[in-house]
Parts: sequence; C-alpha cells; structure tokens
Amino acid sequence: MKLYFKYMSVLLRSQMAYRASFILLSIGQFFVPFLAFISIVLFFQRFPSVVGWSLYQVALCYSVVHMAFAISECCVRGFDSFSSLIVNGDFDRILVRPRSTVLQVLGSKFEFTRVGRLTQSLVVLIYALINLDVQWSPYKLLTLLFMIISGVFIFSGIYILGATLCFWTVEGLEVVNILTDGGREMAQYPLNIYKDWMRKFFTFVIPFGTINYLPLMFIFDKTEGNSLVYMLIPLVGILFIIPCLMIWGFGVKQYQSTGS
Repeated sequence: MKLYFKYMSVLLRSQMAYRASFILLSIGQFFVPFLAFISIVLFFQRFPSVVGWSLYQVALCYSVVHMAFAISECCVRGFDSFSSLIVNGDFDRILVRPRSTVLQVLGSKFEFTRVGRLTQSLVVLIYALINLDVQWSPYKLLTLLFMIISGVFIFSGIYILGATLCFWTVEGLEVVNILTDGGREMAQYPLNIYKDWMRKFFTFVIPFGTINYLPLMFIFDKTEGNSLVYMLIPLVGILFIIPCLMIWGFGVKQYQSTGS
C-alpha cells in the first residue's frame, strides 16, 4: 500500500502541474452529472412519486451510486484505460516487475478531477438527508456507508472485467460501458421500477441491488422480518471483486504479448 500511495502522490503532482486545466476539468465533472440530477428533479415536478419512491429517496439513491462511481473512476482508472498498456507493450514491463499486476495497473493512472463529481454527489446527499423524513440511527448510517463502499468495489470489479477482455481483444470494448456508465445511470433509481429480469440480473449477476434497492428498504423502514439482513446486504456486493480478480488472474496467464 505504501507503493500504491506513492503512485498516487506522483500522479497527483503531475496533474497539479497544470492547475488551471485541473480546476476547469473538476468544475466540468461537477456540472455534467449535476445536469442529470436536474432532469430527475424536473421529472418529479411532473410526477410526485415513481412506484412509491419520492424525489428525496431517489436523490439518496442517486448520490450513493454517483459517489461510488466517482471514487472508483478515480482510483481504478488504470483498469479503465488498460488497453493502452496492451497496445503500447507496457504491460510486458509490468509482468517482469516484482510486484502484483493488480497493484501496478491500479497505480498506472488516477483521475483526480473526479473530485468534481464526488463533490456534486455530496451536495445531493446533503440535500436528500435534509429533506428526508427518516429516523436515522447508527445502524442506518452504517448501512449508508456500506452502500458507498460496496458500490466502489462493484464498479471496480466491472472495470477489472473490462480490462481482462483486452487480453484477447487488445483494444477496449465499448460494450463494457453498458455496465459502467449504463450501470450508473440505471442504478441511480431503485431497482424495483424496472422489469423483473433486469432486477434479477442487476442483483444476482452484477449486484447493484446490494447498494440500491435492498439496503434502501432498510433505511426507509420498508422491510419485513429480520431487517438486519438488509443492513448487511451491501457487504455481499463487496464479494463481487473476488471473482473479478480471479478472472483477471486467468487473463494474465493467457497473455502472450502483442509483439510491439
């Protein structure tokens, strides 16, 4: 981890060398997703609720998902742009170094301008918390924290899966964005507004449901039976990273270099 933070420090100093560019990009990262939230607000101006979910409840869901996405996009950017390491032959150098390939790819790139998106998510989270009629308890606050952490692991796992495909395709596949950007847009609403097959897929295959609909049921007192199960469900989403890392390890063993 000392090496990981060293990577982070070096790349932060590199990006801060052009401070005006950094600030402008961060501001852009704040306003682009903010416009998406404005569209949600306008939607609820026309319809007071969607399948029983109010604006402020959806705002809480939105903020958690976008916060998790911003953190993962910043810290796992190396996997998102992994195809460049393959094309340039840089992954060959990574393989001969006495450190984990996962650690080295993680440290190859950070996007600190995502602090703008993270700030926007925090603003929406505060807006939702102020307006929600919820009796907050330490358990519910802990659940909220678990949701964010689990979301970071889920998005990170998807980035790792997308990078693993590059061992066979060389170039990154745009179809992976269906699960990253598309997953973010889908998960900003509670899952029960979608068709049954979508709810099952994004709960049991790509476990967005563990940071979305199920823990929200606990926070908003909509659960039946043992509610503590719903509180701990986000921890299940963290386990998604394990098969992703196993698939990555399989991909590394199959890698035969690009010959560049």
